[in-house]
Amino acid sequence: MVNVLILGSGGREHTLAWKIAQSPNLSKLYIAPGNGGTHSLGENVPVQAEDFPAVRELVLRRNIRLVVVGPEAPLVAGIYDYFREDEQLKDVSLIGPSRAGAMLEGSKHFAKEFMERHKIPTALHFSVDAGHAEDGISFMKRLVPPYVLKADGLAAGKGVLILDSLEQAEKELQEMLGGKFGKASQRVVIEEFMKGIEVSLFVLTDGENYLLFPEAKDYKRIGEGDTGLNTGGMGAVSPVPFAGREFIQKAERRIIRPTILGLKKEKIVYRGFLYFGLMNINGDPFVVEYNVRLGDPETQVVVPRVKNDLLDLLLAAAKGKLDDKQVEIHPETACTVVMSSGGYPGDYEKGKDILNIEKTAGGLIFHAGTKMEGSRLVSSGGRVLAITALGKDRGEALTRCYKLAGIVDFEGKYFRNDIGYDLELS
Repeated sequence: MVNVLILGSGGREHTLAWKIAQSPNLSKLYIAPGNGGTHSLGENVPVQAEDFPAVRELVLRRNIRLVVVGPEAPLVAGIYDYFREDEQLKDVSLIGPSRAGAMLEGSKHFAKEFMERHKIPTALHFSVDAGHAEDGISFMKRLVPPYVLKADGLAAGKGVLILDSLEQAEKELQEMLGGKFGKASQRVVIEEFMKGIEVSLFVLTDGENYLLFPEAKDYKRIGEGDTGLNTGGMGAVSPVPFAGREFIQKAERRIIRPTILGLKKEKIVYRGFLYFGLMNINGDPFVVEYNVRLGDPETQVVVPRVKNDLLDLLLAAAKGKLDDKQVEIHPETACTVVMSSGGYPGDYEKGKDILNIEKTAGGLIFHAGTKMEGSRLVSSGGRVLAITALGKDRGEALTRCYKLAGIVDFEGKYFRNDIGYDLELS
């Protein structure tokens, strides 16, 4: 029996809390800072994930033995190393990579060089800083449009631009190098555009062994038909019809295993989740990006399909003992639709009363941007809720999901009506 702390406040963290709370190995669950949904599963604590001294004090005061890090920022900032270097924290298990491992997400340039070293298939690319912008422009002139520009560092999901004209790409490159995304775009990775369809794969690794979790497809654009601005994600489905057994086996052989072996070869400590954003190009997988944690909202369809006691798997990963574990997967299809505040991803209002959640029996409502104000549940972010449902097939899961989305209400609510329906003919 262990006390567990989940760091983060979004839909991913609520989903993890929901699953971990079911474990017979759990003594007490804490979520920092949590949201308006997590408080019913454990104790919300007003501590921010990047406030390492406050996290330290919480862990020691509550005798927490496992910390599950949800978002990327504390991982890139080195929370794993902070724990290992502290005499009182060094024996506390933590799910998440070392600072060096987190650079797979924290630096696009590092990730591309890592893939080159280990012969992992990805897009043709070139990295530039402000002093070498002309070299970047020369590289773009050799590419076929559109042009992909990526800020090297973390940019809150806003640092990737896909541009149709060379003139526009040159202008944006100069602006990015000039500080458009702050320090994140002091260096820019220019990429060849890969034409295909994207799928997300997730593994849990102890640094030597790994467990493959269910795949998912997420929907980033705010508008139906994948139009409009990029968001943190407006929905997801699992399983994915175009990522069959043969494709997954290719991904394991060409990408996943070489990545795990590469980390070990370079003596990079990695015990936690690793996300592979892949492009399926005529049946062959290529890496779009790594993330060093679970995706959101993919977590809301991936985790409900896992039969295992998740806490048991996490403890095994933290202790380097995944070799005798296996992931058992529910055969049902899972779909999630994200309900956002009107105006998101631009300006939006907060503090809207959320109604009728108590009328959603048969579904899973994962909170993201919510908080409790006394007895009122109100919106507090752009992405407010993820409405998840399971069914015997995609059609049944989507029907249930959208029925629930019609029940839950708050002023200005918005959700896409086409999540998953593009796959009907896949």
